[in-house]
Parts: sequence; structure tokens; C-alpha cells
Amino acid sequence: MSVSSSRLNDGKTLMIEVGGRFDASVLDEFRECYEKTSVKFDSYEVNLRDAEYLDSSALGMLLVLRDFAGGDKASILISNCSSEVKRIFAISSFEKLFDIQ
Repeated sequence: MSVSSSRLNDGKTLMIEVGGRFDASVLDEFRECYEKTSVKFDSYEVNLRDAEYLDSSALGMLLVLRDFAGGDKASILISNCSSEVKRIFAISSFEKLFDIQ
């Protein structure tokens, strides 16, 4: 598994699920998930339940998604993070930019 997306039941949220390695190898897949649709979503959820690895390019991809979604006004939840991933986000001060669970 790599990257997939689906519209949540509320119809206003796009969920992007990342499995395996979240690194530069999935850049195009990740970007296509939110750029390929003509629908403008109110919020986004990045589900990392099946992510085994995350590097600095993944952090960059999340920042690009944030810009795409509206910058400071963006509503982005990063869900199902392992304790190691939460630690990386804390070190990077991502909890100031994203809702992390």
C-alpha cells in the first residue's frame, strides 16, 4: 500500500491514507490525491495508521498540502500517528500548524 484518498461521509473532508514509506517515492501519488479532484474540500485528514516510515520530504509534502488547502486557514487533521511520528512532529513544531492525533 502506498497512498490513496477518499471522500468522507460528510462530503466536505478528503481523507488521504499513507501506508508503508512516507517519503519522496510517494510525492506524485500524494499530490494527485488532493489535486486530481475538481471538488474543493473544507478539510483534509491524513491518516498515518499504516505508515511505517516518515522523513523530511514527507514533512515538506504536508506543508505543500497545507498551502494548497488555504495556508493558515487550512483545516488539516493528521490522524493515527505512532508515538515516534508524534515526536518528529513535536521536534518540527508541526503541532502549531496541524491538528495531530
